[in-house]
Amino acid sequence: MPPSLELPSYLSQSPEVSERFEKLRNRPVKLKVENLSKKFDTPNGEISALNKINFQIFRREFISVIGPSGCGKTTLIRILAGLDFPTSGNVFLEGRKMEGPGAERGMVFQDYTLFPWLSVKKNVMFGLEIKGLGKLKAEAEAMEWLDIVGLGKFADAYPEQLSGGMKQRVAIARSLANRPEILFLDEPFGALDAQTRSSMQAYLLKIWQNVDVTVFFVTHDLDEAIYLSDRILVLRANPGEIDELIEVPVPRPRAPGQFLTPEFLATKKRLEELIRPPELAQNDEFPMVRLTEVGDEVE
Repeated sequence: MPPSLELPSYLSQSPEVSERFEKLRNRPVKLKVENLSKKFDTPNGEISALNKINFQIFRREFISVIGPSGCGKTTLIRILAGLDFPTSGNVFLEGRKMEGPGAERGMVFQDYTLFPWLSVKKNVMFGLEIKGLGKLKAEAEAMEWLDIVGLGKFADAYPEQLSGGMKQRVAIARSLANRPEILFLDEPFGALDAQTRSSMQAYLLKIWQNVDVTVFFVTHDLDEAIYLSDRILVLRANPGEIDELIEVPVPRPRAPGQFLTPEFLATKKRLEELIRPPELAQNDEFPMVRLTEVGDEVE
């Protein structure tokens, strides 16, 4: 099925949600991907990680990417962020062809990529000073962003003194301090416990609502993708291709209580069908090796 901006017929939208997506389609296109392909040479031959990827992202949209292992999610986000190069195809930011990294794109990784020898404030100041801002101005801007992510009182702390969620909030502040037009996040909450992850999702939504930035978010968590996103790009594996582009019919503003609404559950069901089709799940066969005799049987 080719990617489409139209909501698939098996999901229904309320008039409120339909109006929201109509407004989304009328926004300027922020990023456009055309015929993007990526191949890797391996000892066993050439592997196609991505094959003819085409889609576009609108200004201030929150779009997530999901897919089975090996579908090329991380490869795609690295190419869009300028950290890797495609074998063929192009990436355009507001019509300008992108080649390599740039200040208009920020990146947050799953690992905590803070400088351990610098304080929280100086971590955020780092990119600003590299850009040529004076120390006083860089410090003022760093404090502004730390206040936005709720960590102003931890400005003089060091990364080792922070929890995992706090470290990621610092990483997000550091990326946003450079005023990127698009913020790329590669499974940034994957290493967090469930409670911290839920808090970070709420923080990210609040930041996105109050900052002029477009978000491209990679995750393997279906609930997270639905909860955060306007649209979800679903990739299939071997090779990595677009399977479907789904408009999330869950109204905004989002709240945890929506996880059990019909719209949320219907979207999750469809994502599960795409990532793990029922016919494949039924054919799964796992090797069985008995390692001990316990004298009884369990099911």
